[in-house]
Amino acid sequence: MRRLSPIAKSHRTPLILGVIVGTIALVLNVAVPAIAREAIDSTISGERRALTIWAIILVCVGFGRFASGALYRISLFRVAWGVETDLRALLYSHLTKLSFSYFDRTQSGQVISRANSDIRSIQVLLAFGPLIAMSIISFILAFGFMMILHVRLTLVALCTLPGVYFFGQKLRHSVFPLTWVSQARLAELATIVDENVNGTRVVKSFAAEEHQISLLQKAARHIEWVNVKAINERAKYNPIIEALPRIGMAIVLLYGGLLAINDEVSIGTLFAFNAYVIMLQAPFRMFGFLLLQAQRASASASRIFEVLDEDPEIVDSLNAIALSNVKGEINFENVCFSYQNRVSQFDLDAPEKGSEILSGLNLVLAPGEIVAIVGRTGSGKSTLGRLLTRFYDVDSGKILIDGKDIKTINLHSLRHHVGIVFDEPFLFSTSIAENISYGDPEASYAEIIAAAKSAQAFDFISELSEGFETIVGERGYTLSGGQRQRIALARSLLERPSILILDDATSAIDIQVESRIHESLRNRLEGCTTLLIAQRISTIALADRVVLLDGGEIVDEGTHSSLMARSSLYMSILAEAETNSRQGDL
Repeated sequence: MRRLSPIAKSHRTPLILGVIVGTIALVLNVAVPAIAREAIDSTISGERRALTIWAIILVCVGFGRFASGALYRISLFRVAWGVETDLRALLYSHLTKLSFSYFDRTQSGQVISRANSDIRSIQVLLAFGPLIAMSIISFILAFGFMMILHVRLTLVALCTLPGVYFFGQKLRHSVFPLTWVSQARLAELATIVDENVNGTRVVKSFAAEEHQISLLQKAARHIEWVNVKAINERAKYNPIIEALPRIGMAIVLLYGGLLAINDEVSIGTLFAFNAYVIMLQAPFRMFGFLLLQAQRASASASRIFEVLDEDPEIVDSLNAIALSNVKGEINFENVCFSYQNRVSQFDLDAPEKGSEILSGLNLVLAPGEIVAIVGRTGSGKSTLGRLLTRFYDVDSGKILIDGKDIKTINLHSLRHHVGIVFDEPFLFSTSIAENISYGDPEASYAEIIAAAKSAQAFDFISELSEGFETIVGERGYTLSGGQRQRIALARSLLERPSILILDDATSAIDIQVESRIHESLRNRLEGCTTLLIAQRISTIALADRVVLLDGGEIVDEGTHSSLMARSSLYMSILAEAETNSRQGDL
């Protein structure tokens, strides 16, 4: 609650209104038995005028209690939903700042569970917790009235409270660890469901449906066991917690009845005490629910704050600058890098964790130059692109753009000027036009069409039923691999980056279409420094210069024809790539 208080303070107006109106509602609620006491005693004494007055007062108090009760519930629920919305936005905002290394080691289902069910658990506590807190305040007020009416009878009414506290603590200590385990199990189940939905093609291609169902059933049984265990614990203690106030009520009726018979208390007082004892039961009835929600929210908050306490590895420096008038000169100076425990889910070039993938690499790209990076898997080709966009930071050395160390450049500015297209592009479940204009939502329709034409995507998009307004399926799987790559390429071209990285971005496109793309790119990329990560000869032909990587070092560079003439390693890499391409086509 201490860490959530800054969020709650942003909703101070409905919060303060709810507290004020809620206090009024409580006072009116507690006043009802006292007013009824006076009315009953007036009836017994035959004071008809006084009875009429007290009845009118009671009706007015009832209306006031209704209005104030409705208003404070609306206000407090508005605060609860507002905090949930802000917390979810805060969590998502923080997730966008975290580095790739966090997502490399964290299951997507865990993240989804924390952003949904865990936040909802906190919202439920914030929604009902104040109401229960109000009941506790009403308990205090009722206790004060009871002490004024009769001290001994009050002490008798509260004699069961120590037992309620004792069994409540027993329930708390037994339910909390089970609640933590339950939330973790739900996250595991969410991971399995997420992987099955996103990986349904793999599951079906290996006929592994029964295996996945078995995994799901196993996870569901784990959830069933921990929840049944928690229910057993609640069934053990909750009935006792709820029964003790009723026992106290029976004792009050017994002792209060004897006092009434002996004329030590009036009938109205006994009625008021009975009403107050019933009022005292409400907090005890909700006590078990409050404990359960508090433990669940505590476990959920711990899981959420685990994410919020995760520090991003890649951050802006204190005096970060924005790029402007970018010429596009790139300089890799003595760059060394190893993945250690941060192997990227995107980087297929990454070798075993801990081994050095780039060692003292030096490379200069002139403004507007198109350079192809060629090498075997694990040689560090894709890593160059990840480092240039600061998905990861170099271990030593530095990378310069126009003479500025990229660590001194604002991340937003850097990634705005450095575009990247992956070989496995991700499309959002929205229209093709919105996917292309993702980096520039304000782009005109003419600009979207121009980018699609440059990526040779206009023709197949026009043939779709809704054209550019066609909604693609999740991750774009309603389109072919080559179509997805062309849309992703159009998305990057629309931004007109000063530096462009194409990471096998046309690997799924047939050679005829690729050649037309290259012709468009020659015009579109004029003045744009381009880093081509490729192994296909048709892609390499677009480059002004070819750099050959091996073992994290540059072993040769030159034109495609010169490397073909003198480098057996270069020829073997291209031959291997050509063989793999033909096998893929078959």
